[in-house]
Amino acid sequence: MVSRSLNKKFDKILALEEAGSLKSKTGSRSLRKMMNNRLAVVGLILFSIIVFTAVFAPLITSADPMKINLRNMSQPPSWDHWFGTDKTGRDVLARVLYGGRVSILVGLGSGIISAIIGVLIGAYTGYKGGWLDVIALRVSELFMSFPQIILVLLLVSIIGQSLINLMIIFVLTGWGGMYRMARARMLSLREEEYVQALQSFGLSTPVICYKHILPNALGPIMVNITLTTAAFILAEAGLSFLGLGVPAHIPTWGNILNVAQEIRVLQNFWWMWLPVGAIISLFVLSVNFIGDGLRDATDPSQQG
Repeated sequence: MVSRSLNKKFDKILALEEAGSLKSKTGSRSLRKMMNNRLAVVGLILFSIIVFTAVFAPLITSADPMKINLRNMSQPPSWDHWFGTDKTGRDVLARVLYGGRVSILVGLGSGIISAIIGVLIGAYTGYKGGWLDVIALRVSELFMSFPQIILVLLLVSIIGQSLINLMIIFVLTGWGGMYRMARARMLSLREEEYVQALQSFGLSTPVICYKHILPNALGPIMVNITLTTAAFILAEAGLSFLGLGVPAHIPTWGNILNVAQEIRVLQNFWWMWLPVGAIISLFVLSVNFIGDGLRDATDPSQQG
């Protein structure tokens, strides 16, 4: 009688899953919990505003971020130049908006790619175990132990500076952390009773791993993606500030900050570095707020 009752419950759950009822209810509940988090809403608003202004920069300003105008060198903010001009007369607002495209692309692109690689490998090897898990673990430790600045210098000296090279470096140094988190979650979840029940039904390893176990581990993984994205944006800004990141002729938030290496600029020309510094801080803060909201929304222990 007990086994027959359990089979009926499994059949009912399977039918609801196939009809999409469970996913829609879970999705609406998670969205409601996300919207109830005020900091997450503030983060979404800030994130949307910054991304929107970067994507639609030509609609906001008609200035060319690359155009040099020696007659307007180091001009303070005015009606014609809201953020002033830099040492070569380029409009700072235009450079911040267009530079946001590149910096956000580097941060989000590298974060998503490293997350996909790390989660796919970590979920499978964590569930399956064996020699494949040992090899993947050692490879991740190798990449994580390799200093990022050394990788930058190595690639720059071999193939030069480029946007692609910087993203490759971030992916190489970032996938290991995501892999270890996904692997740790799999090691704890694979011993659950529902996983053993799925195994008894004869489901394949990829189906059990990616369809049934991985969704239960998405909470901390999604939070880690946001933290990684924020870290990559800060890393791009730092490396470009040092002249080791994106080539200097491409406007990025880090390249704009490069002028702040001079004490004279820090003391007398605040508009060249303060606006972009504030934008970087607000964007990183918004991404972290979104990460906190995603953590609460995907945590089944949180009521909402």
